[in-house]
Amino acid sequence: MSVQHFDPANGRSVQLDDIDWVEFPPGLSEGGIRWKLLNVAPEVGSWAAIYDCPKGSSFASHVHIGPGEYFLTKGHMEVRGGAEEGGVSVRAPAYGYEACQAYHGETNFLEDSEFYMTFLGPLNFVDGEGNTVALVTWETVQAAWEAATAAD
Repeated sequence: MSVQHFDPANGRSVQLDDIDWVEFPPGLSEGGIRWKLLNVAPEVGSWAAIYDCPKGSSFASHVHIGPGEYFLTKGHMEVRGGAEEGGVSVRAPAYGYEACQAYHGETNFLEDSEFYMTFLGPLNFVDGEGNTVALVTWETVQAAWEAATAAD
């Protein structure tokens, strides 16, 4: 299933069970994170996805260039190093907002977790020195999704 551009005249709805989980792009996560791309909206530079994160998995270091909002539906995650390092430790059900320029050294999942997130603008995945590893926009997200689902 390929995500089509948002049609402002008709909107969009997606049946989650009709979409297969695919591996999140290698190098941007560890531990078997899977995702389903639900929508891209080029007119505002946003995208929405749901993530399946096994216990012990993590997303690589990144900066939210634009804001984002998430809803943790299942599990437990530590954002920005967790509460002990000045971040937050979140248990489902929970809502979170990521401000512009929010830096995440790593997002770790302490148990099997699932969350929905809307991104408004790019994510900049960075290495330990802050150098860009991947700049992820709605276009690169859509291309990654289409490549991952091309065999379907």
